[in-house]
Amino acid sequence: ASAMSSAAREAGIPLSRLIASAAEREMRLSFGRRLLAEWQDEHGAFTPEELAAARAEIAAADLEYVQGRQAAGAA
Repeated sequence: ASAMSSAAREAGIPLSRLIASAAEREMRLSFGRRLLAEWQDEHGAFTPEELAAARAEIAAADLEYVQGRQAAGAA
């Protein structure tokens, strides 16, 4: 609990907000996992090629996001 209090202080947010954010993130992840499992139950497991394509797409989106934030910070 003290680590969470410290993290909240460092972020400059109330502990309750930090906890609520963490709970929301976990709920979203759980929902996403359930959704993927349902899709795979219906359509079969993702192939290695599909997983690689998804990873590449996510990496490209992450890079675009980071570069956008860096450009906004430089402006």
